[in-house]
Formats: sequence, structure tokens, C-alpha cells
Amino acid sequence: MNVLARIKALFSAEQQPEHLRRGELGERAARKFLQQKGLRFLTANFRSTRGEIDLVFREGGNLIFVEVKTRSSEDWTRPAAAVDARKRRLLSQTALDYLKLLKNPPVKFRFDIVEVLLSDGAVREIRHLPDAFPLARPYRYG
Repeated sequence: MNVLARIKALFSAEQQPEHLRRGELGERAARKFLQQKGLRFLTANFRSTRGEIDLVFREGGNLIFVEVKTRSSEDWTRPAAAVDARKRRLLSQTALDYLKLLKNPPVKFRFDIVEVLLSDGAVREIRHLPDAFPLARPYRYG
């Protein structure tokens, strides 16, 4: 990134709402964490008309669709609890859109959640929940 781009990024980050800055911090931390675990990063913030997937990785022959939940507190519930049935359905639909773009390869895939906990604006803890939920009905067999 050149100097001008860095300056623009710095100023635009200050204008972002706090929850978006926290979310970006959490996604960067999750990406780094999963890469250190040996997963191969493919893309971030994949969007289709039906939703967005935060991160997409590959592990061997498997695709991993990752939802990142960043929180500064667990006073009420765990961050993963925010991935309710509606969100799982939207993530499932968006993952199928991603696979369609790839011409539906015969590949196994799963949905992971990464919880990122912050303290004073810095990452305090990262929890990886692999295979957190199955493909939502009616998109799965059985």
C-alpha cells in the first residue's frame, strides 16, 4: 500500500462507527489466527444478494466459511449466540452463491464461528468454533 493510500485509510477509519472498527479488528485477528492454524485464506467479505460471509478459507480439500463475532463484553451471552437460525440461513444461502460462482465444485464445506473478545480496544481472546452449524434446511439433505 502506498503512502497516500495509507493516509486515506487512516482518516476513513476514524470516520467509521465504533462497531465497524471493532468488526474489522476482529476479522483481521480471526484471519491471522486461522492462518497460523494452517488454513489457507481465500477471500474476505464475500457478498451476494442474500448476505455476506466474513472470511473464506481452504483446509485441504474443504472450504470453510467463517462468521466472525467480535465483542467487548460477554456480560449477556457468548458472541456465537448472535448466529441465530435466520443468520445461519443467510450464511447458508450466501455460501451456496459462492459455490455457484465456482461452478459448484464437488467439495466439502463447513461453517465455523470465530469469537473475538476485546479489552480496551485490543484483542484479549480468540475462540475458534469449527463446524459450528450445518447447512440450513431446506438446503441440506436429510
